[in-house]
Amino acid sequence: MGGRDHREGTMNRDQVLVSVSALKKHFPITQGIIIQRQIGAVKAVDGVSFDIHRGETLGLVGESGCGKTTVGRTILHLYPPTAGKVTFEGTDLTSLKAEELRKMRRRMQMIFQDPFSSLNPRMTIARIIGEPLRVHMSASSKENNQRVRELLHLVQLNPRFINRYPHEFSGGQRQRIGIARTLATNPEFIICDEPISALDVSIQAQIVNLLEELQDHLELTYLFIAHDLSMVRHICDRVAVMYLGLIVELAERDELYDHPLHPYTQALLSAVPIPDPVKTRARQRVILSGDVPSPIDPPSGCRFHPRCPIVADVCSEIEPEWQELAPGHWVACHLAESGQSLI
Repeated sequence: MGGRDHREGTMNRDQVLVSVSALKKHFPITQGIIIQRQIGAVKAVDGVSFDIHRGETLGLVGESGCGKTTVGRTILHLYPPTAGKVTFEGTDLTSLKAEELRKMRRRMQMIFQDPFSSLNPRMTIARIIGEPLRVHMSASSKENNQRVRELLHLVQLNPRFINRYPHEFSGGQRQRIGIARTLATNPEFIICDEPISALDVSIQAQIVNLLEELQDHLELTYLFIAHDLSMVRHICDRVAVMYLGLIVELAERDELYDHPLHPYTQALLSAVPIPDPVKTRARQRVILSGDVPSPIDPPSGCRFHPRCPIVADVCSEIEPEWQELAPGHWVACHLAESGQSLI
């Protein structure tokens, strides 16, 4: 599936809208009932850094449990960060007080993965979509209903559905309702947390097309979290690959797919189906041995080294540096410069 070309808008696409620096999120492991003491921590995110430019879509990919969703929730401070800094349009979110953060949060929203559990079954669509308006916009009931109808039309749902309940809708329709709720406060930055993974394949393309249309129409910026690498190539401008709490490679979409440098990225791409039986038979399939190590006690050195097919002695001893080996192509691997490829 080929990638799309963004239409030229009025926004400055060279401007950094969101900057994440050395972000960490550790969940404490405690012992005891009355007096609890910390005996360890789950290092879900352990030092992640990247920038997102205004108007672009940055893809964040990796295996389940690598920390992708935690990155998104920590950026929005749904999880308070353990360390590091998140800057939105020059404002350090980690330094804001609760009321200041609440005012800033209307400009940053999230589309959740599961459209079945993210909508309150006891609330009508009018209340679900109108909730952000009541919290952030202080609009009247009449203005709320008018805005809800506009949002339903924007996500291609019938505005007459306004008084129905979530159980009356399909999964794809529920996700459209979730997107409408996300758009209620006119955000500039949206984190899409695997927004299509819970949907039927026939519906996934419709939701992705809707997200693209909304981005062009409303000049939105996305962090698109996913594990479907084919869909990521279609919608994203740049792609970051995450493994066990760290980003191991970051590059422009086509550069990453055509010239992956990290062995983990190469292994992921080798599993992407190709609609060409000749190329499929000729391609080298990379099978990784073992399981993903525990984020409670990650391996020393390069975290991928216990499963890496081209591991060297240095990999288990020294953590690889984050280096730019080509313009805009960053990788953390001791052997990336050697040019070894698994595929």
